[in-house]
Amino acid sequence: MVVTREDEVLARAAVEGLLAGVELTPKPGLPDAREADLPGLRWSARALEPGLAAIAAAARRTGEPSRELRVELGAIGRATERDMTRADGGAALHHGAVWPLGLLVAGAALAPGGTVEDITGLAGRIAAHPDARAPRRPSPGSAVSVRYGAAGAKGEARAGFPHVRRASAALRTARDGGAPEPEARLNALLTVMTTLQDTGLLHAAGPHALREVQDGAREVLAGRVPLDAFDRRLRERGLHPRGSGHLLAAALFLDGLR
Repeated sequence: MVVTREDEVLARAAVEGLLAGVELTPKPGLPDAREADLPGLRWSARALEPGLAAIAAAARRTGEPSRELRVELGAIGRATERDMTRADGGAALHHGAVWPLGLLVAGAALAPGGTVEDITGLAGRIAAHPDARAPRRPSPGSAVSVRYGAAGAKGEARAGFPHVRRASAALRTARDGGAPEPEARLNALLTVMTTLQDTGLLHAAGPHALREVQDGAREVLAGRVPLDAFDRRLRERGLHPRGSGHLLAAALFLDGLR
């Protein structure tokens, strides 16, 4: 597969979005600069670049959000996950980020210079196709989706990443209101948390924990609960809304393209 400079630029932008999300501090219930192994997180994120560049190249070669492209992206994505796991010693520090970033990189490759809506729409059309080569065993996320009727990562993608679009709109609104960049990004993260049906949280702690995260994010945005109190509560209970963190990274990737 021939990877062009344009493919590499898209892959690097996606990784920069992931790193910008990781380094945002403070983040309620999520790794940040206060306690995370930032060098390790950066090393793990950089391991995604070759796979994301290959995804961009596959999308450019195929030229449309087809079933063929979906199958190819699935194979590249699984190989990229394995490479990342080897790079971080099995810790899977960014596990789950390849799915949204890979689809959005493909969408961006299909629509150079496209809007957030263009790119997320194309990514959704790719995700809507079945992957005939995907492993048949159900993942914890898919099992939880069936049990609770939650959209999960696959549902989010097939719907054209509505929470990425919401995060992008929250970024613009906060900036237009004069918010500093870290505050704008935090507002975008909290906005995603208010409504995302995070199957990771559901699997780890059940529906009451998910509602606690959603309600707490609303309270912080409304100014009724301090951010540090919400963060402390999530950490004490071991609640980590990683799905929201991945979608913030995806929104920051698309924001960086602009």
